[in-house]
Order: sequence, then C-alpha cells, then structure tokens
Amino acid sequence: MNSLERSTAGAESGYVLTTVDEALRAAHAGSLWYLTFGLACCAVEMMHTAAARYDFDRFGMIPRASPRHADLIFITGTLTNKMAPALRRIYDQMPEPRYVISVGSCANGGGYYHSSYSVVRGCDRIIPVDIYVPGCPPTPEALLYGVLQLQRKIHRTPVIHRGAAREAVAGAAARPFFGRFKDNIIPVFSRSGTAS
Repeated sequence: MNSLERSTAGAESGYVLTTVDEALRAAHAGSLWYLTFGLACCAVEMMHTAAARYDFDRFGMIPRASPRHADLIFITGTLTNKMAPALRRIYDQMPEPRYVISVGSCANGGGYYHSSYSVVRGCDRIIPVDIYVPGCPPTPEALLYGVLQLQRKIHRTPVIHRGAAREAVAGAAARPFFGRFKDNIIPVFSRSGTAS
C-alpha cells in the first residue's frame, strides 16, 4: 500500500495528503494508452483482452493508432528481421516515458521459430522490454496480469528526480540504446555469408 492509498483514508474527513510525485505516478499508471500493433497470432489475444469480457478500459487503457499518442506497445507475435527496423522506428516515435510488454513465446525468445534464419530471437534485442508475458498463446488473464505488473512498476518509479539522480538520468538519456549489443541490431551479411 503506497501513501496515496493510505492518505485516501482521510477523504471521509475532507482532506487527502499525498505528494506531487505519487499523484503523477497514480495518474500515469491509470491512463496507459497502448499502440494497436500486432505481428502474429498473439495479437488476437490482445484484441480479446481489449474486448468486452476482459475490458482493458477498466484499467484506463485506451487503444491508439498512432505511436505519437501511445505510451505502451505490446509486441504480440513473431518478430522477423525484416520487421525489426520498422518496430524500432515505431518505438522511437513514441513519447517518453514509454513502456513495452512482450507477449508470447515468439516475442520473448523466438518461440517455435527460434532456429529460423529470419526470426529475431527475442524482441529485447531490438527494444528494451519492461514486462514479459509467457505462453503460446498467452491467455487474456496472463496479459491482464502483465498490465497490472507494469502498473506496479510505474507506481514504484519516481517521476521527479532530484540532485545527482537527475544528472544520471540526463546522461543516460543522451546515450542511444540499441538493444543488448553494441554492434548493429541486425548484422548485414555479405554475399560470402559472413557478417560485416
């Protein structure tokens, strides 16, 4: 229980005590706008979770068609080498703070197609992932649990940085992020078959 929940106990008396940081975190966690972006069969589970039975709207989640309006993206399905640059471009167009939920075995680590030449072995090689939802396909309940875990993570992350933490965050934001590797995201192969 955070202090925002504790302080609402005083609401019967006509007052609420909280900090600006906690109010911002509660507002942000309760109003996630997600990008309607599906790669394969797990996208059907995402649509199922957004439909009437499970209803993402209960959690303040609104579907958006533009990455410039979204702050959450679900990677649902098999990510191929051909789609990886487009995914990175879409991720870069999203405003900060932005979050990623990897949905299903194929997005988490390649799934059944792990050994294929055309499949990225985990979308975390392309963009940073906040929450992993396992399964093939994952159930809507598992996807909702992943969203609740993301909301908990947002509640724990400070919004207002003070002193040295502010400088560290500014330094980290100045460095570009290219997944786990320092080299190119997807190696370019020459005609001889070696990576360049």
